[in-house]
Amino acid sequence: MKTDLFDFDLPQENIALRPVSPRDAARMLCVRSDGGMADKTVLDLPDMLEPGDILVFNDTRVIPAQLTGMRGNATIGATLHKRIDLRRWQAFIRNAKRLKIGDIIDFGHDVAAAAEERLADGSFILAFAGDEPVEVLLERAGTMPLPPYIASKRDVDEKDAQDYQTRFAREKGAVAAPTAALHFTDRLMNKLAARGIGHEMLTLHVGAGTFMPVKVDDTDAHQMHSEWGRIDADVAQRLNTARANGHRVVAVGTTSLRLLESAASQDGVIGAYEGDTDIFITPGYNFRAIDGLMTNFHLPKSTLFMLVSALMGREVMLDAYAHAIAQNYRFYSYGDSSLLLP
Repeated sequence: MKTDLFDFDLPQENIALRPVSPRDAARMLCVRSDGGMADKTVLDLPDMLEPGDILVFNDTRVIPAQLTGMRGNATIGATLHKRIDLRRWQAFIRNAKRLKIGDIIDFGHDVAAAAEERLADGSFILAFAGDEPVEVLLERAGTMPLPPYIASKRDVDEKDAQDYQTRFAREKGAVAAPTAALHFTDRLMNKLAARGIGHEMLTLHVGAGTFMPVKVDDTDAHQMHSEWGRIDADVAQRLNTARANGHRVVAVGTTSLRLLESAASQDGVIGAYEGDTDIFITPGYNFRAIDGLMTNFHLPKSTLFMLVSALMGREVMLDAYAHAIAQNYRFYSYGDSSLLLP
């Protein structure tokens, strides 16, 4: 499909630079595949679901994966994307023309890494010096990797260390937050439990590739970056049982959805899963594992807008986004939410 089919005009003032407080006070646009829409808030979520439905959260924890260092007199920026092994990470590099294989980047705070290999997509493999876990090094030298559409408008600060982390964050390894879950509070979780709505956890370490634009004219030519994920066998079994009993599995965030779909067989049975996924979902895809999605509002021509268009229909989502823009919904990572029920 042509990438331009997923384009729309978004005013800059609709891009949220900070989350609302409290988190569950964010607005939520409820959309049905027949085109029906309703303006709600995230705190209304329990009333939008039925007892026995299951929400699936991503428990990944964002690490301070943004680094700035020196290679001689050149300033080099690095955004870690995906762990290769104990000491090596794939990273997207800023000012990459000043970096050659074998060069050492000094990130300060006794943190340094060698440019070991350049990959076909332009990213580098960085090999970190020393014996300390890379996560420990990042705590000293790294900053929170805010999305470029926020970081280009303001500096990262101490508040982001809390704001850009979900209440479920447990497994360190993401370089981007599963932002749909940023809206959840203890108050909201208590309301969901009282309504009889369950929840389960999986882990997908979101990579920096989630922010990479689609640069090709046709979606068939786009190459997705891979990310590592895990679904435990007991979680898969409980989700399958819920669906067999007529209840819905609702993914909280596109990261949860993509991993569930990666783990599902053709007949819709979710299996245990551990490994990489580079699933790319566009219109025409047959969803097997989920019955709904809660997600924030995404970038024009992005893989994530293509995903929601696959779930609900492209025209439905273009209309929904036009409504959201007209009603001053807040977009992107720190923005408002949508509940998509096909």
